[in-house]
Amino acid sequence: MTWFDRLVSRVAPSRRYPPFSRSVALHGVGETHGRRRVRIALTASALMMCGLASASNPIVPGWYADPEIRVFGGRYWIYPTYSDHYGKPDVTSRFSAAQKPARQRKTVRPSYGMQTFFNAFSSPDLVHWTKHDHVFDVRNAGWAAYAIWAPSVIQANGRYYMFFSANDIQSDAELGGIGLAVSDRPGGPFKDAIGKPLVGAFHNGAQPIDPFAFRDHDGQVYLFYGGWKHCNVVRLSPDLKRILPFADGSTYKEVTPPGYVEGSFMIERKGVYYLMWSEGGWTGPDYSVAYATGPGPTGPFTPRGKILSQDLRIARGAGHHSVVNVPGTDDWYIAYHRRPLDTDRGEHRQIAIDRMVFAADGRIEPVVMTDAGVKPRPIGVQKPTRNSGRAM
Repeated sequence: MTWFDRLVSRVAPSRRYPPFSRSVALHGVGETHGRRRVRIALTASALMMCGLASASNPIVPGWYADPEIRVFGGRYWIYPTYSDHYGKPDVTSRFSAAQKPARQRKTVRPSYGMQTFFNAFSSPDLVHWTKHDHVFDVRNAGWAAYAIWAPSVIQANGRYYMFFSANDIQSDAELGGIGLAVSDRPGGPFKDAIGKPLVGAFHNGAQPIDPFAFRDHDGQVYLFYGGWKHCNVVRLSPDLKRILPFADGSTYKEVTPPGYVEGSFMIERKGVYYLMWSEGGWTGPDYSVAYATGPGPTGPFTPRGKILSQDLRIARGAGHHSVVNVPGTDDWYIAYHRRPLDTDRGEHRQIAIDRMVFAADGRIEPVVMTDAGVKPRPIGVQKPTRNSGRAM
């Protein structure tokens, strides 16, 4: 269904129209008189209609988790973990001779074996999403074989760099950790950039999973990561392929806040740095998001409490989020995964987007989970206000 069909269904849900192709829709050939009248009205008031339309949560079909939302080239992009099969299984077409024996290792959960790629989704307005299949696949990273999780994509040096978790290593004796892939486009294909994990061992007790790339005002890129209740931050080289020491000589700096489990994320707003993370068990109802604030990307951080947790009217297990700031505004949106009320399966997670609001003193207000979702928010378009159209 196209964006126009969705709008028509909202404007005139009682009318039924014969199916028509995209080419016919573009030229208006074969439309009924009623459909053409609706089309003309919608075309004339497209911007107004965008203000009335809204998305719905979940934003896309399928079982997906750990969504990272970014803005590239005037579009919103979401990169999630493929959590479980939904309908027809989505699979990697082939594995290398090295990957096949690696995939025979015992995994913590059977689903880890099917998590061998990333799909992505892009949108001009947070409402209408386009799927991009297999923007990364283990076919393009010979050392990675399964448990491909939680990508983080950042633009640098005219290209797009994806950090990702692979192989769910349980000790330093295993091959895996956080890898780096690169592409000329945000929609991939992303291919292995260094031929091995960037972080391939445990430091400060942190399992090398759940990376997040953060660029500070001075251009320095930091990588936050860590599972098993430990969070580290490292400095990256300008080409993002090496880890550099901090001024004090340390390399893997631990910044674990109380209650931290996994899924670290950072934003900066008005000189305040917000370190955010997930708490609780990812398969349970206690999964949630908390945050702390500090004067810089390495802290020290002061815990501020939870901002996202289950709502038994909406969904359970809400967590592993990311946040996007609409460029040129102080409008913020949170992308996260949550579990429907009618399933207890851990992998049955869906992506949702809701507003994230700051109080006057800089605190983050508790996020209100919704089924309705958000209204369209095109990049570069200012929201109308009560004074819109009046001389100031």
